[in-house]
Amino acid sequence: MIVLEKRPQPSRFWVVGAPVLAVVLTMIAGGIMFAALGKNPVEAIRIIFWDPLFSERFAGFSRPQLLVKAGPLILIAIGLSLGFRAGIWNIGAEGQYIVGALFGAAFGLAFWPSEHPLIFPGMIAAGLLGGFLWAMIPALLRVYARTNEILVSLLLVYVAEAMLASAATGWLRNPEGSGFPGSRNLARNPGTDNPELIAGTGMHWGVLAAFIAVIGAYVIFSRHILGYQIRLAGEAPRAARFAGVNAGRLVILCLGVSGALAGAAGLFEVAGPAARISIDFNVGYGFTAIIVAFLGRLNPIGILLAGLLMALTFIGGELAQLMLGIPAAAIQAFQGMLLFFLLALDVLANYRFRWKREVSA
Repeated sequence: MIVLEKRPQPSRFWVVGAPVLAVVLTMIAGGIMFAALGKNPVEAIRIIFWDPLFSERFAGFSRPQLLVKAGPLILIAIGLSLGFRAGIWNIGAEGQYIVGALFGAAFGLAFWPSEHPLIFPGMIAAGLLGGFLWAMIPALLRVYARTNEILVSLLLVYVAEAMLASAATGWLRNPEGSGFPGSRNLARNPGTDNPELIAGTGMHWGVLAAFIAVIGAYVIFSRHILGYQIRLAGEAPRAARFAGVNAGRLVILCLGVSGALAGAAGLFEVAGPAARISIDFNVGYGFTAIIVAFLGRLNPIGILLAGLLMALTFIGGELAQLMLGIPAAAIQAFQGMLLFFLLALDVLANYRFRWKREVSA
């Protein structure tokens, strides 16, 4: 019979090859799903992965959008990777993203229509603070009340969505908007705008912050004692305790940083591409960033590449919906397949299949 046998050491081949094979299997399974929906699978895969970058018809619009979509995914995923490596599971980054956007937008709108150059830095600080405070709820509850941070952080997403709806229809609603939900357009005021830094590239302050976060995380994991403590806590919690690692402090630190980065991502989005607080402001970046973090192997460079790949599926998925009429739910399922296949193939990094002859009694 076939049994799973634990490897003495993780397989380097499967550690590197699993994400690549997961993408290939996602294409195959996605193609089967598109065919079942009555769509041409080859054309659908081409539109999702090829046309946004290389088609003369779409590339002019899609290429700048690649950085616009990838920026928040990378920024949030970098924060999540700190906790995930330490065995701290922040599943509520979507809520921290929303609250960061609310804090930052509220700060900017409080000075409307001032164009003072310090308003936007203040909005960034408010976004960081909002995400940090929202992440502190599951952090403190885990440290002092022994609750499960997965459940608490996830349930807080629904609270944040209720706050978003309340802001869009009430306390942040545009007084000149004829009663329609939504705040003022932050992009129309130079004091609250998150502009494109290089014309035609999609590069704004949020994308720059994502690249800085990648560099910072790389330095922490490879050169700093904190990175060692995070890895030790995740791989050998008992050894971490003997080494003097303060588990409670690590929980607060990791959840706080991940919440702050998610809040900053929300601020950069509401002041830039989204431009305003609206009922449907959140588009799932916080949840998709979980896929990005694991697809990138919780490695900063891997997260950078995975964020660009996931952003490509966002843009290509929108094109596929427009060109082929593929349902949005099918595109979301296609993106979810990436995580499913990656987690399935991860087994092969630590285990191998062996033939074992069954011995009679």
